[in-house]
Amino acid sequence: MDCLLGIVGKDFVLTATDTSAARSITVMKKTEDKSRNLNKHIIMLYAGEPGDTVHFAEYVQRNVRFYEIKNGIELTPEAASKFTRRELANSLRSRKPYSVNLLLAGYNVKTEVPQLYWIDYLGSSVEIPFGAHGYGAYYCLSIMDRYHHPELTLDEAKVLIKKCIDELKTRFTMNLADFKIKVSDKDGIREITV
Repeated sequence: MDCLLGIVGKDFVLTATDTSAARSITVMKKTEDKSRNLNKHIIMLYAGEPGDTVHFAEYVQRNVRFYEIKNGIELTPEAASKFTRRELANSLRSRKPYSVNLLLAGYNVKTEVPQLYWIDYLGSSVEIPFGAHGYGAYYCLSIMDRYHHPELTLDEAKVLIKKCIDELKTRFTMNLADFKIKVSDKDGIREITV
């Protein structure tokens, strides 16, 4: 029942993830953070099997940090997405594959370009202007397609993400308690409200 949303704007990436942890018909927690900051400019949102998601997210987070310490270079969103995709593809060929879907969002400080990558559990990866994972994708992708444009400002993106959340609260049968919304831009990652 996870819902991940991401929108690329003019000079930022806005992400949102629901905060409920549920299994079958039981909600176990309403304050779950389904995102990890990989570095100062890259956020990874994850959805899927609870054990797999947390384990894989921590694995990627620590390996990205290790790379930065070892080489003294901060990874770009593209490099982090390629590493993540390769690790998912490798796990798919093992005895215990990860059942994880990801949105990897970040701001490339060298090229000054925001980037969003959609990665699924099969190791497919693609750069996108907006995206979603989970059941929320059925409701939100059409809204994002209608209102997204390349010169989107942060205020417009907040309104767009609010439309998506309102649509989910109106139409989706499950009550997604709350959403954690983060933005990544030239100043780094910060949590915001809409």
